[in-house]
Order: sequence, then C-alpha cells, then structure tokens
Amino acid sequence: MPELPEVETTVNSLHILKNKKVIKLDIHTKKLRYPVPHNKLKNIINSKLINLRRIAKYVIIDLNNSHSIIIHLGMSGRLKILKKDNLINKHDHIVFKFTNNKFLILNDPRKFGFIDVIQSDKINNIRYINRLGLDALDKNLSVKYLYNKFYKSEVLIKQLLLNQYIVAGIGNIYASEILFDAKISPLKKGKDIKKSQIGTIIKSTRKILKKAIRYGGSSINDYVSPDGTLGNFQNNFKVYGMEGSFIRGCQIKKIVLYGRSTFFCPKIQT
Repeated sequence: MPELPEVETTVNSLHILKNKKVIKLDIHTKKLRYPVPHNKLKNIINSKLINLRRIAKYVIIDLNNSHSIIIHLGMSGRLKILKKDNLINKHDHIVFKFTNNKFLILNDPRKFGFIDVIQSDKINNIRYINRLGLDALDKNLSVKYLYNKFYKSEVLIKQLLLNQYIVAGIGNIYASEILFDAKISPLKKGKDIKKSQIGTIIKSTRKILKKAIRYGGSSINDYVSPDGTLGNFQNNFKVYGMEGSFIRGCQIKKIVLYGRSTFFCPKIQT
C-alpha cells in the first residue's frame, strides 16, 4: 500500500497539471472500493486544477469550481500521467484529459482504492478525514500528544504507529524502519514507552519519512510515481524485508504482529 512518502511523491509529480483544465473524462468502471461517483466526476469537466496537496494517505486535487477530488490509492493503486490515451490498459479505471494534452489515469488492479468529489471547504468534515490523527510530519506532533495516546495502552507500539486515528500516514514498511531507528522493540506496549522514547520516535519518524520522500518513496510491489519513475528508498531499508541479515552484529528477525510482517533486531531494539 502506498504510504505517506509515496503519496507525497505522487502529489509532487502531479504539479505538471497545475493550472490546466480538465477537458474530457472517461470512466471505465462502476466500482472501486466504493461506487465511482460518475455524476460528480462529470461535473468537473472544464474545471481548472489549482492546487495539489496531501492529507495523510489521500491525494487532494483542488479545482477552481470550489470542489476537490479525493483519491486513495488503496493497496495497489497508482496515478499515471501519459501523453497519449492509446496506452490505456484494463486496470486504468478513470482517465482525465487536460488542456496540455496530458492524461491523468487512476490505475488500480485490485480495486481497493477509491475516488470522491467533495466541496473543498467541506473536506475536513468528511468522516474518513476528520477522524484522522495528526499527520506524521505535522509540526504539532509532540511528546505530550503521543504520551496521552500511549500511556494507558496495552497495544504494541508498532500497532499504535499504524493506527491512523493516532498518527496519520505511517504504514507497515515505515513503522518497522522507524522503530529500528529509534531502537525500540515493536513488542513493547504503549504503556511501557517512556516520554524520552516518544521523543525519539518522533525524531525517527521525521527522519525516515523525509528521507523516503527524497528518494521518491519505496518501490517493492506496485508503487511507481506518475511519471513512471521507481522509488529508491527500498535500497535504504535497514530491517524491512531483510530477515536473516546481520546489522551491527544483530540478526534481523521477522515476526507477524496483527497479521502484518514485522522486521526488527532484538539486540538493538529493546
């Protein structure tokens, strides 16, 4: 699943479409995770794209008609920018044509993503947005904020980092990398995390996610940026997918927590 760095990279790649007008729209499916809002999408034709941004793992496309397109890429979705529409394949479900003869395509083989059209000033009122916790890169993410979420919790710290209602944007890959960088075991319960360790987690979160963005995200399964560029952060993983390897004299182990693969070094992460 594309995580915060991949979504941020996607948003950055879409700026070639800024100030361009949607002149045509083709919809090739009735349903992704949810039904595709055909009528709402048709109403954006002749609207200009004026801003691009990210909220957690959501791509937000603001238009000059006071509406915004919200896209979640699900497990295997991606956005593509093409110069020709004759390259459309069977997993290209929605195709936007812009005035610069560029095509923006929502591709999703597993159909776990979704697309929505919302009045721009109502976005923060949408249930799937307003329930989110602070963004993982939000400057307001503080020791006090996380301590209040963690200090009574029997839940393991890795699962707490994956809880989008606590911290928005972190996924399975980066949770393992963040905890390794912070030298904290994924098996430690929230209530056992000290305030000093929470500060370290915040520093490691910012360090890992910002570095991943600089490297264009991680391409280990399906992720490719809209311009076709592969992410490169997977070549900088310290523990994720490295089971059996040694780092600083410690052998990396793989366990399954809450149904998700987890990689860590027991001697380093305590």
